[in-house]
Amino acid sequence: MAFSLGIIGLPNVGKSTLFNALTSLKAEASNYPFCTIDKNVGMVTVPDERLDRLNGILQPTECIPATIEFIDIAGLVKNASRGEGLGNQFLAHIREVDAILHLVRCFKDGNIAHVTGRIDPLADTEVVRTELYLADLQAVDNRLEKVQKMLKSNDKKYKREHALLEKLKARLAAGEDLTGVAAAEEEQEWLKEYNLLAQKPVLYIANIGEGEDGEQALAALAEKYGAGAVVPVRARIEAELAELEPDERDDYAREMGCETGGLSRLIQASYRLLDLIIFYTIANDKLRAWRLKKGGTAPQAAGLIHSDMEKGFIKAEVMRYQDLTELKSAAAVREKGQLRVEGRDYVVQDGDVVKFLFNG
Repeated sequence: MAFSLGIIGLPNVGKSTLFNALTSLKAEASNYPFCTIDKNVGMVTVPDERLDRLNGILQPTECIPATIEFIDIAGLVKNASRGEGLGNQFLAHIREVDAILHLVRCFKDGNIAHVTGRIDPLADTEVVRTELYLADLQAVDNRLEKVQKMLKSNDKKYKREHALLEKLKARLAAGEDLTGVAAAEEEQEWLKEYNLLAQKPVLYIANIGEGEDGEQALAALAEKYGAGAVVPVRARIEAELAELEPDERDDYAREMGCETGGLSRLIQASYRLLDLIIFYTIANDKLRAWRLKKGGTAPQAAGLIHSDMEKGFIKAEVMRYQDLTELKSAAAVREKGQLRVEGRDYVVQDGDVVKFLFNG
């Protein structure tokens, strides 16, 4: 299963620069609006200290990290929901992603134009959020029109859907997100079909400039959206660091007066945003990290490797990461009685090291 995060925001906030820092794909980044029109897509390796340690202990012939997909989406402007600035095309790109990284400009630079002529992070976020919600309102209204016609059939299903749509419309009109709006399984299925933008989890990224602490902007964003929903990053410096050799990065970061590891923290925050865990497999002398939605069962985890493994699932042999790193080998874990045999209902835990047994 692919998991993707879309980087959105107003034009000239640093989206392509951040994308380049994350992916090293050299997407065009210029100081004029709509430099990006077609979306840019890149796969990024997830920093994983546990995988590095397991690799050192087990010494496999191959070690494969987990990855995550980032998509650089062109800047949205006011009235994007009405098609301005190619808004309809860009909004369609956002609907394709699993979660949103909303990049907010907090840096000052007279050489880089701001579409409104002033730096105001809170106002900027509201422009983009409003356009997402207006686009959803239009989609909900379109569906309401169709369902209202179906009410004549007296099918109770359409009455229930009509009630849900009215609830969604009221929340969107009030500027509220749609988290937790549906309880019944039927409602959840409808929401999946609607694929509304306001349903998607959002992480706000404050793009801070060189020599700036961004404390005031960060505090304002954290107060409005929650401290856990805001991550600071210096996109331009991170992009420059990404072009250097690893042993040169710390020296350059010190010279620029900033810490390294900003991208790593952003990627890990993105994983938490998507509610993902990482588990590991060792097979054919190959160590591999896999991403799984939190709450996923052993058969579902096996299905990530191959669909036949999920269909023919028998059991899973599970070791804890802590046990394996303390005892230094799978054989020692087994001898100490720390290896567990789990069935179909087992919920895979973050850090599990798993071997799947299956028919097929």
